[in-house]
Amino acid sequence: MEQNENFKSGFATLIGRPNVGKSTLMNQMIGQKIAITSNKPQTTRNRIQTVYTAKEGQIVFLDTPGIHKAKNKLGEYMVNVAVKTWSEVDVILWLVEPTTFIGAGEQSIAEQLKSVKTPVMLVINKTDTVKKEEILAVIDAYRKIYDFAEIVPLSARSGENVDTLIHCIFKYLSYGPAFYDEDTVTDQPMRQIASEIIREKSLHLLKDEIPHGIAVTIEKMKERKNGAIMDIEATIICEKDSHKGIIIGKQGAMLKKIGSTARYELEQMLEMQVNLQIWVKVRREWRDNELFLKNFGYNRNDV
Repeated sequence: MEQNENFKSGFATLIGRPNVGKSTLMNQMIGQKIAITSNKPQTTRNRIQTVYTAKEGQIVFLDTPGIHKAKNKLGEYMVNVAVKTWSEVDVILWLVEPTTFIGAGEQSIAEQLKSVKTPVMLVINKTDTVKKEEILAVIDAYRKIYDFAEIVPLSARSGENVDTLIHCIFKYLSYGPAFYDEDTVTDQPMRQIASEIIREKSLHLLKDEIPHGIAVTIEKMKERKNGAIMDIEATIICEKDSHKGIIIGKQGAMLKKIGSTARYELEQMLEMQVNLQIWVKVRREWRDNELFLKNFGYNRNDV
């Protein structure tokens, strides 16, 4: 992309409590699916970097795990990932739901943000679920707890007002060259995206108590010589034998369902046929085991 002196570039991070729509918003802004989404909290576990490039400039987005009260070492890792980004970016996007009730979680985020010098935008998501007059009351409620640089109501799901948010972000970026070429949409390696897609399908299909206790590792990801088929071997890690039984299902039905839905999406993304094989292993209390966390991609030293 030919850049001129009016080209801006910088970093923005998305923060908020679990399940407010951070990954959905990022996918909407980028124009394609990068981060997995689910109606279950704590879907995002790592910091995911995506890139939006337009004529006016380039925004590098960091989608972070939801901020919550950590119950194990994995939870601590996730919260640390989120908070560390606050001082590394040009603007913070704090996503909230359209309600005037500001709970302890939001109050805690507001208190932590008061020590940060980075401009903070309040993004009121899910405006398609309430009446327009209710949004004004939400704005008033949040104005009382923090001095926001901007307040943008929008719907990440429908895309309504997302362009306004992008315009507002550019106001806080400096003039300068792009960090990535214009075709780049994420810095995530393909193996990580593949493992996250399998984890997303598991989140959608399994019972509530199981998904928090699973991780997905890719043992093999290799394109065949003819370039028409990608062989992928993956392992779903769970914490209990009983969970393993549920993930596999009666006569392997649940595992087949997870595999077929994941394979379909992987084939759309890779634009080739995928031969996907998935195994299930038990690693007891892996979320509190430093070695397992590191092996499964959640390294405390990377935060």
